[in-house]
Amino acid sequence: MESEYMEVQRVNPRFITSLLAGAMAGLSVDLLFYPIDTVKTRLQSAQGFWKSGGFSGVYRGMGSVAVGSAPGASIFFVTYESAKSLLSDSLYPEHSRDAKIMSPTVHMLSGTIAEMAACMVRVPTEVVKSRQQTSAYGKTSSAAALRQVIASEGVRGLYRGYGSTIFREIPFTCIQFPLYEGLKHKMAGYKSEPTWLQAAISGSIAGAVAAALTTPLDVIKTRIMLAKAHGSTATPRILPTLYSILEQRGIRGLFAGVVPRTLWIGLGGAVFLGTFDGAAKVLELSQKH
Repeated sequence: MESEYMEVQRVNPRFITSLLAGAMAGLSVDLLFYPIDTVKTRLQSAQGFWKSGGFSGVYRGMGSVAVGSAPGASIFFVTYESAKSLLSDSLYPEHSRDAKIMSPTVHMLSGTIAEMAACMVRVPTEVVKSRQQTSAYGKTSSAAALRQVIASEGVRGLYRGYGSTIFREIPFTCIQFPLYEGLKHKMAGYKSEPTWLQAAISGSIAGAVAAALTTPLDVIKTRIMLAKAHGSTATPRILPTLYSILEQRGIRGLFAGVVPRTLWIGLGGAVFLGTFDGAAKVLELSQKH
């Protein structure tokens, strides 16, 4: 019984650190760069940038993000760090710490599992947020937009685009996290622990590269989330949405919003991963004392 208690004591600090540091990271990046995300979403919408609101009301939908970003980021980092530890020990039990740190397979699998868990919270937030950003329900509050989604499409409507979000996030994560982990440990030297600044720089580079390469998947996801049930563009399927974009705007349409997306996630990656790394170190030190 005593050994089980000691085991819980040893595991809980890491869990709490990931939970709190993830919440800080999620809130920081979403609140700081929200206007860029709004511009990106409007560029990707079917009705076009200006009809979606142009540069006005760029903070519209902030309420849903404020509610969803902290728990979504917490779930992501708790799952990611736990999966990374378990998979490293399971797949490479005899390997050194340095070899485990550099395993792209572990980072890809951990990131994929973490994204699937986090999207359970993130997708409803994104649905409400994207419809507010494009004035789909006029200039309503986040609570009013939430009620309208449920009234017209049911709770299922909150998960419109879950599949396309996963379809976007898995390739994004498989590019971002191996690159992020590799860069920060290379900058620090494999025998040293990376600083928060090294984590921030690595996060920025990795985020920008992944964002640019996965923009077509993000455009498809945005279109599906913005499509209202029973409307002319209501299909929740990926391939018909892809064909529709190509028919309307060609290949160029698949890269709508690539500049603000790359800028937003590049800068956001520095804040998101830098804040997580720095907050985690501070929390670990406080727990030791």
